[in-house]
Amino acid sequence: MGRIFLAPSLGFMALLALFPVFYAVGLSLYNIRGFSRDLVGVANYVDVLTDPGFWNAAKNTLIFTVASVSLEFVVGMAFALIMHQAFVGRGLTRAVILVPWVIPTAVAAQVWRYMFDHNPGFVNWVLGADINWLRDPAWSMVGIISADVWKTAPFVALLLLAGLQTIPRDYYEAAKVDGAGALQRFWSITLPLLRPAIVVALLFRTVDALRMFDFAYVFSGYSNSLATLSVYAQRFLVAEPRLGYANALSTVTFVIVMLVGLAFISRMGRHMVGDVGRKERR
Repeated sequence: MGRIFLAPSLGFMALLALFPVFYAVGLSLYNIRGFSRDLVGVANYVDVLTDPGFWNAAKNTLIFTVASVSLEFVVGMAFALIMHQAFVGRGLTRAVILVPWVIPTAVAAQVWRYMFDHNPGFVNWVLGADINWLRDPAWSMVGIISADVWKTAPFVALLLLAGLQTIPRDYYEAAKVDGAGALQRFWSITLPLLRPAIVVALLFRTVDALRMFDFAYVFSGYSNSLATLSVYAQRFLVAEPRLGYANALSTVTFVIVMLVGLAFISRMGRHMVGDVGRKERR
């Protein structure tokens, strides 16, 4: 009976989620210029997979995703461990750590672009360096990764903190009695029991990083040197309108993100099944 009542809501949600996807796939089968529309089948997908610009954007996206997610996990873990401790001013510390996350990404990107600008060059002034962050592709990538880590590491910290609060303190007290040091307790208790929260945090951040648009666009516009998959698709939607090709790019990006998400979900499911199996054997 419950399923019958839920069916209309689930059907409506599925329609909202899937209609844009199928519509984009349909448009990707056409060559659309202005008001003309010619059916070309999978030709746009062939063009995408043979386009050096697509592979350059895929490379930029991969570099950004691996570097930013890795650093966000390390920094987020450090923040989570700090916020989990009991000390005077913990509430204020948590608020300060979470401030970057609540700032709109477009606003944060503009602020960081200004700080990385060669003139007046706040970052260069702090570092005592003379780096053209916005013109050199390698340094631009370092810049957007740094800005994204600053912006999103607090979100990772929040997810990990939620996981830390589910770990019974009795485990740590027993480990202390057995003579385990802080590092040993972290490796033997915290990390294994925090694994579900870690997988969820990595899932959210990896999927989000794969479709990153704001920082790359604000830092360099449609420049190929720093274009991600989302920026490259937007280029053919707005700057150089080729709607069929842009929708093919968007569909390929969607498939990549979906496959990565399914891989994380599958891994998370195996961990949960394994944990349940171990509990039952006990």
